[in-house]
Amino acid sequence: MRTTTQRPTGVERTFGADEIIVTKTDPRGVLTYANEVFLRTSALTEAEAIGQPHNIIRHPDMPQAVFKLLWDTLGRREEIFAYVVNMASDGAHYWVFAHVTPSFGPDGKLVGYHSNRRLPEPSVVAEVSRLYERIRSAEQQQGSKAAAVEAGWQALQSELAGRTYDEFIWALTSGAR
Repeated sequence: MRTTTQRPTGVERTFGADEIIVTKTDPRGVLTYANEVFLRTSALTEAEAIGQPHNIIRHPDMPQAVFKLLWDTLGRREEIFAYVVNMASDGAHYWVFAHVTPSFGPDGKLVGYHSNRRLPEPSVVAEVSRLYERIRSAEQQQGSKAAAVEAGWQALQSELAGRTYDEFIWALTSGAR
C-alpha cells in the first residue's frame, strides 16, 4: 500500500462543473476503478491508484465523524451524499459533493462501493468548511482516536440540531442552486 508524507499545500484544485469523478472499490474500500477525472484531480496515475485504499486521498481536515457517518450508512446498505475535501498526491486539495452507494452481486452480496463526485457550489463549501472546522476542533481535543471520533460525532449531532445529515446536506444543496 502506498503511504505518503505529503502535507497539504493550501493550493486548491478544481475540475469542470460538467465533469464527474467516478471510482469503484472492493468491500474493504480498495480502489478497483478510477476514471480520468479522478486521476487528473488527485494527481495519481492509474497504476498508483488501483489497488490502493480509497483513503489515499483523505485530507487531514476531514472530520473523522463524517467518515463514521459514511461507513455507518454504507453498513446499513444505504447510499450517502456528503461534502468531502480530498487531498491530491501533490498536496493540493479539492472539494467534492460525493454520492456513495454500495454495490451488490446477483446473490445480494456486497461486492464493493461506487462513488460519483460533482463539483460543489463555493457557497456550500464555505458553510460546510465552517461546520467541519467546529467538528474537527472537538475531535482534536481528545487523546485517542476512539475518543476523537466520539467527540466529533457528538459535535456533529449538536450542530445538526435534530436534523439528519441528509436534511442538512439537501438544505444546503437546494439553497445553492
